[in-house]
Amino acid sequence: MKTLNDIRSTFLGYFEKQGHSVQPSSPLVPRNDPTLMFTNSGMVQFKNLFTGVETRDYTRATTAQKCVRAGGKHNDLDNVGYTARHHTFFEMLGNFSFGDYFKEEAIAFSWELITKELGIDPNRLYVTVYHTDDQAANIWKKVANLPDERIIRIATDDNFWMMGPTGPCGPCSEIFYDHGEHIWGGPPGSPEEDGDRFVEIWNLVFMQYEQFEDGTRKPLPNQSIDTGMGIERVAALLQGTNDNYATDLMRNLILASANASNTDPDGAGKTHHRVIADHLRSTSFLIADGVMPSNDGRGYVLRRIMRRAMRHAHLLGLKDPLMHRLVPELVRQMGGAYPELGQAQSLIAETLLLEETRFKQTLDRGLKLLDDELKVLPAGANLPGETAFKLYDTYGFPIDLTQDALREQDRGVDIEGFNSAMDKQKALARAAWAGSGEAADATVWFDVAEKTGATDFLGYDTETAEGQIAAIVQEGEQVTEATTGAKVQIALNQTPFYAESGGQIGDAGQIKTETGVINVTDTRKTAGVFIHIGQVTEGVVKTSQAAVLEVDHARRTSIRANHSATHLLNEALRKTLGDHVTQRGSLNSSDRLRFDYSHNHPLTAEEINRIEREVNNYIRQNTPVETRVMSPDDARGLGAQALFGEKYGDEVRVVSMGRASGSGKGSDKSTYSLELCGGTHVRQTGDIGAFVVLGDSSSSSGIRRIEALTGTEALNWLREQEATLSRVAAELKTSTADVPDRVRALLDERRALTNEIAQLRRERAMSGGGVATHAPQDINGVKFLAQVLSGVTGKELPALVDEYKAKLGSGVVLLIADADGKAAVASGVTADLKDTVSAVDIVKTVVAELGGKGGGGRPDLAQGGGKDLENVDSAIAAAKTILKG
Repeated sequence: MKTLNDIRSTFLGYFEKQGHSVQPSSPLVPRNDPTLMFTNSGMVQFKNLFTGVETRDYTRATTAQKCVRAGGKHNDLDNVGYTARHHTFFEMLGNFSFGDYFKEEAIAFSWELITKELGIDPNRLYVTVYHTDDQAANIWKKVANLPDERIIRIATDDNFWMMGPTGPCGPCSEIFYDHGEHIWGGPPGSPEEDGDRFVEIWNLVFMQYEQFEDGTRKPLPNQSIDTGMGIERVAALLQGTNDNYATDLMRNLILASANASNTDPDGAGKTHHRVIADHLRSTSFLIADGVMPSNDGRGYVLRRIMRRAMRHAHLLGLKDPLMHRLVPELVRQMGGAYPELGQAQSLIAETLLLEETRFKQTLDRGLKLLDDELKVLPAGANLPGETAFKLYDTYGFPIDLTQDALREQDRGVDIEGFNSAMDKQKALARAAWAGSGEAADATVWFDVAEKTGATDFLGYDTETAEGQIAAIVQEGEQVTEATTGAKVQIALNQTPFYAESGGQIGDAGQIKTETGVINVTDTRKTAGVFIHIGQVTEGVVKTSQAAVLEVDHARRTSIRANHSATHLLNEALRKTLGDHVTQRGSLNSSDRLRFDYSHNHPLTAEEINRIEREVNNYIRQNTPVETRVMSPDDARGLGAQALFGEKYGDEVRVVSMGRASGSGKGSDKSTYSLELCGGTHVRQTGDIGAFVVLGDSSSSSGIRRIEALTGTEALNWLREQEATLSRVAAELKTSTADVPDRVRALLDERRALTNEIAQLRRERAMSGGGVATHAPQDINGVKFLAQVLSGVTGKELPALVDEYKAKLGSGVVLLIADADGKAAVASGVTADLKDTVSAVDIVKTVVAELGGKGGGGRPDLAQGGGKDLENVDSAIAAAKTILKG
């Protein structure tokens, strides 16, 4: 029996031998098609190749593409579990030609693969062609030798593919398998075509024309091929069934669900197991591709799928969470083909456990409310809309989950009443927003959020993507377009640009549409909407346009390095200074990082060295930076650090990096840094490069601030320091190693010379080098000496005062020096007079006469300064007046 893994391998191997480049599956979140919620076909990643916007080094490709259809117009959620072939997750095998081969080769490849490589009976195969595509019909006759009755012409759009209202398009050719007369149904185009007997297994799209706005079509210069084969359907027919859930992979997942729940896989709970198996795949792959459960956008669709599976687990009678226990089996089945599953296994399991634990706490109450309401309703009556809304608003029941529960009782929901209740809630939310104190111009973003929903952030995994412009705001008002030079704020349905939060600055970069370019200088967030702030630099941009979004890679790289370094720095501070250290704020910009923390003392040079060494040791360790999602309580229970003052929701991202010294792998105790954080980070600690502390300073009372550099900025700073040291060594005519000794010698020499000069000045002043205004005088029985000096600094006056006091024995000294055009004043009173005469009073009086203010010191020695010496005589006279009493 060919397993599903065998089929995938056979398909890719066959086309590789035919010269096709085997390309990995693209993520489930489309980065090059903003109109799609999830990747739903193999051609999505090649869209730009088909349109000619992009070229690559191959013209033939083949893929096994993971797909999800559970939101928007491609939504199979309601049917999953109840039919044989509906899934939220499926794999699409495809081969593609970008202007290389066309219909004849594509048809030949498909027939050889199906009938020879896979061994499918050609007598059970039928094909359809577009009713006017004689070329395809003739090729099928030639290649497959099919009779006319097994080449069915279809006149509807089912057999004509279009990318959109305009652009590439072309006829299709579908291949059907006949499961046999024992199953009801007819061939395509017949009245019984909705039966299960004839199943489409492969669709070949011949991208032949370009359609224009007036409805006309012209042949494309480079005609291309896009095919898609559903691996689940092919596996079913090769394994002798027409039920996708009976194939080996799905059966193993169903058995895992049955074993974990201790229930019969094929008994009364059969549908529940099918739902769980299907939803396990879609939720796990979505989480692996970066989608997290939330109340908006893709995250909301993921939550709906999760909760639908969890309700079916509840219907099996389980009291404990189930889904997370099934992840290892999924990884065993599909991890070989999709290694991202194994890489994200712990994240998937933790996210499922968290969601199921939280949901089970409300599920019983919600279902009780539903049951109580149904008891008073007439038989067959629909559930009132207000009750359905209460389930949604209070208990987190998506409306389709309520519909799914009612479906088993042949009931529906009053959708009109549900929508009315939703509108009332939005009106209340708007009123609350208006009174919340937010800036007045922020209300425009509430309008945008209400209309378009929150922005999906793609930037954890990519720096480039496509988005669709949801709103343009210019001077506080929404506009439909903006032209060159306009300063604008742009909202899109999805973006790789990070919005400023948690200390990390917003991203910059470019937004390009077909008609214009916006230079983005900053990104902020309001009401869940990412606001791209910038200026139109070329052409015109319009709402609803598709746009290519490109984050400034170099800038983002530096920001990521600085952000990750703050996590290592936080832990290094705690290890060096103690557990009292807590983060009090941070700034992670492109050129440096700033980190505020609680500590009462400046860091010593040795502490700074220890912190630097610690951080750089973990950078060189080059361990992966891992992210998990859990509840805030669980995160804190693991010891995760939280940012002071930050508000956290029901779920948080927990970022871990580094292995603690002497520990192994695999436990939280072995993790060096564990923090709650929603920012972007390096993938390996080694990506930080290097870490250098610039300094430590006081931020506020009890709060210290470290500034540091990482990566290229750190290396540049170190080179600058080295260059400066080399220049100093050259000036000192010594080696860089001997600079400290040489500087110490020069400082010692300078101190000696300074002391010698000061001594010479004092000797000069004491020997009459100054100009004596008066010889010592007796004023009211007190000796008074006033002296005006030159060539003496204010710093030298106290020593001179002491020497004059010693000469007087008893008395008062007043010295006034010319200090670079200003007056320096000092006065001294001998010890026997300080109780009757104050040097402070004398200085303040003299300073006032010299145009200065204040002055102070002790009763026996005081100093001050004036503007100039112009009134020196009156200043000395004023001092005498104090002594006269």
